[in-house]
Amino acid sequence: MGVTVLQHFPIPENQTGPTTIEWITKKITALGAMQQGQFLVDCETYISVPQLGAQRTVHVLHNSEQPATVFSILETGAKTIPLITDGLFDLLIIKMVNFYQKQIKIESKGPRFEIGDFCVKIGCVTMNSAFKGILVEVEYRPCDIPSMCWNLLREFLQGFLGNVVLNNPPPYLQNRLQEVYTPIDTIQQYLEHFTSYRKSVGTFQNVK
Repeated sequence: MGVTVLQHFPIPENQTGPTTIEWITKKITALGAMQQGQFLVDCETYISVPQLGAQRTVHVLHNSEQPATVFSILETGAKTIPLITDGLFDLLIIKMVNFYQKQIKIESKGPRFEIGDFCVKIGCVTMNSAFKGILVEVEYRPCDIPSMCWNLLREFLQGFLGNVVLNNPPPYLQNRLQEVYTPIDTIQQYLEHFTSYRKSVGTFQNVK
C-alpha cells in the first residue's frame, strides 16, 4: 500500500450529509475516477471497569482493505500500544465483557473509487445509525514515504475538495514524514477522527 491521507469534509450550510456526499462523488467522477465497490472501516471501543484500577481503553478496528486483520489500539495513561492480529482477537475481546464495557460502535463506509495511482474513498460516518460527518480517504499507491508525496496528495485533494484541505500535512503525518507508511498508520488516522466525532456535541441529520 501507499501513503494515505484522511480528510474531514464539513457539511456546507443548507446541505445534508447525503447531498454533500453526492456532490463529492460528482467532483471525483468528473476527474475520471471509476467506482470499484464499497469500503468499510469500523471501530468498537472498550473501557475497563473500575475494579481493574487505572482506566484502560481498547479500540478494535477493522478495515475492508485488510479483511483478515484486526487492528487494536490499547491506551493506558499516556501510553498507546498498537497491535495487529487476526480475527481470533474479536473472539478474545468478547470473552472479556466482565472486565471491559463496550461503547457505541462508530464506522465510516461508502463508495470506493480508483483514478490512476490514487484510491479515493468517500465515507459516511455514523454512530448508532446517527450521521456524524464525512471522511474522505485518499491513497497514493506508488509511494510509501509521506514526505516524498505530500505535495502531490495535497494538490490532488485540493483539486476536488477545495480549500478545506490545508497546505500542511495533517498532524499525524507531520510526525512521520520520513517514516515508511504502513496500514496501522491509516487506522491511527481513523481513530483520531472517530474519537473527535465521539466527543462532538449532538449529531447531524440522520442518513436514513
